[in-house]
Amino acid sequence: MTPIDKLRTAYQLLRAGEVRAALDEFDLPNRAAAARARAETAVRRAWMKYALRTVRQNDAHARLDLAYKMPDPWHMASPQEQARFAETNLVIERALGDHFATLLEVGCGEGHQTEHLLTLADHVTGIDVSATAVARAQTRLAAFAGECEFAAGDIYAMPWIDEVGRFDLVTACEVIYYMSDMPKFLATMDRLGRANLVTYFAPAARKVEAHVRAMPGVEFGGFRHGDVEWVAAWWAGQAGR
Repeated sequence: MTPIDKLRTAYQLLRAGEVRAALDEFDLPNRAAAARARAETAVRRAWMKYALRTVRQNDAHARLDLAYKMPDPWHMASPQEQARFAETNLVIERALGDHFATLLEVGCGEGHQTEHLLTLADHVTGIDVSATAVARAQTRLAAFAGECEFAAGDIYAMPWIDEVGRFDLVTACEVIYYMSDMPKFLATMDRLGRANLVTYFAPAARKVEAHVRAMPGVEFGGFRHGDVEWVAAWWAGQAGR
């Protein structure tokens, strides 16, 4: 099969939602690893651009799940994201404490950040609107089944949604952008968590920060990796005030 034929096949697979198969079409020899990497990046970008249409601030759960047809769609295994996870843990330790009995991770994805949060808590509950992502998280952290559990669905559909202080810490890292009603979501965190933490990409502050600043006693910090910067905000929830 010629390179052009491979591109055509990959494009057809991509249109059908077979992202992994599309990437496999670029199974080039080792000497062409750089070319494969460029091709894979192009396919990833095209897929994520398609999958995430209409997502922002729309509670577009089906579109978010669609993104997970591609393994690790957010590049959580990358050095940048691994650095973000480590820095987030440091913020939590310095601002809120280094040990929690129960922790809720909103937007757990495939469990990449869960691995880091497990070092701070006896038990982590991870939730995500993507059933595909949750299934991968369960597989990834099967060895820690007694220390973490995962559930797929909207936070407002969870059985403990009305419990005050249900968790010692609630985290929402890189997810607030996707909430159609940010004040409602933050109020839910405030109710559920004795302590709460949100992080978000610094350039998005103009969209989300006014809502975060409305939380009682909120404090701010930040961290960066290379030229990428994030904001962290934390506060004591209803049960912790």
